[in-house]
Amino acid sequence: MASAKQAVERHYTRGRLGETILAALKQAGKDVDHLTIDDLAPVDEFHGRGRSATVELARLLNPGGDVRVLDVGSGIGGPSRYLAQRHGCRVDGIDITAEFCEVATMLAARTGLSERVTYRHGDALAVPFADGSFDVVWSQNVSMNIAERDRFYAELHRVLKPGGRLAISEVLAGPGGAAHLPVPWASDPSISFLLPEDVTRAKLAAAGFAVSAWVDTTPTGPAPAPPVAPPPLGLHLLIGPAWAEVVRNGFRNYAEARIRSMTAVLTRA
Repeated sequence: MASAKQAVERHYTRGRLGETILAALKQAGKDVDHLTIDDLAPVDEFHGRGRSATVELARLLNPGGDVRVLDVGSGIGGPSRYLAQRHGCRVDGIDITAEFCEVATMLAARTGLSERVTYRHGDALAVPFADGSFDVVWSQNVSMNIAERDRFYAELHRVLKPGGRLAISEVLAGPGGAAHLPVPWASDPSISFLLPEDVTRAKLAAAGFAVSAWVDTTPTGPAPAPPVAPPPLGLHLLIGPAWAEVVRNGFRNYAEARIRSMTAVLTRA
């Protein structure tokens, strides 16, 4: 029987993902040997609201130049490359999905950022770095796949320097009941572990974090109509064949208050 970690990795693994993305980029008229982070933005920001969410979190964090950042759940590297290019950060990324790390490394080379970003296959519950290694830990939409939330937050705290900061975005459990599946992070309940906002805040505080900024990013107003077909270059390449159902469920889960979302910056005591 597969472990929960193996099940999560299997959920995200597509096979030949790098080739698929490069083919889509070529179709979109991009020079795949000389890519920019903006060329990749439609496909490499695998979280709600894409690049705009990364920009907002970076603005909230205001990291300054040449800080060392750990991106936990780095995916195929969009946020780490953004932090390196636009803010001058040095970023180490870890992700439980080996294919994501391979694609992230390839795209870093094609954007000329290999000297500022690196990626390794790793576990967020056993981060492969020494205590106090980083000025910033960054994590967007990762905790939903992690049942051992106390251990997760403790690891983020451990690898931060005293006074270091955690920049985090999470999907939260809403009051409307269990989320309709599939969603981007899970096709069945065995790998989906949402917590309400109050429990999330309590666990972060118990791990030794103090809130500097906390923003509710839950969408409001009427949901837009789901797309009839995906664009040539988009997150459907990472989501896979169920993308249309995943998109519909996302709108429905927010509309029915089954999920909420937040972004925050916290300081390590």
